[in-house]
Amino acid sequence: MSTKLNPYLNFRDNAKDAMEFYHSIFGGELTRSTYAEFQASEDPSEQDKTMHAALTTPNGLSLMAADTPNAMEYIPGNNFSVSLSGDSEDAAQLRGYWTRLVDGGSVTMPLEVAPWGDSFGMCVDRFGVSWLVNIAGAPEPS
Repeated sequence: MSTKLNPYLNFRDNAKDAMEFYHSIFGGELTRSTYAEFQASEDPSEQDKTMHAALTTPNGLSLMAADTPNAMEYIPGNNFSVSLSGDSEDAAQLRGYWTRLVDGGSVTMPLEVAPWGDSFGMCVDRFGVSWLVNIAGAPEPS
């Protein structure tokens, strides 16, 4: 697998509806995981919210989305990130991107093993752009 770059949209309580809408337009395959599936929130009102959804089409389009947790600020217009993702073969490259992105920026969530088993981190670069980095099957080195 090669490293992929795609938009990641955030919503407040309607990511499922939004992604079903985009699926009806673009077709392809839509997958969705809830906060409950990964025990990612103790807030009962968040259990059925979308923790991660991905739409991929045969012609190469890729769109990801999630519901913003209640404890996080949600501002329409600022509700997107850029996602970098790959697998363990891409780990060194992705960690290098991470290191350069956080230089002069800020770490929102450290790049470490996530509940779903991949290494995952969130940051904001020095220009205010939000980034998500996911390395599939690549636990954080000790």
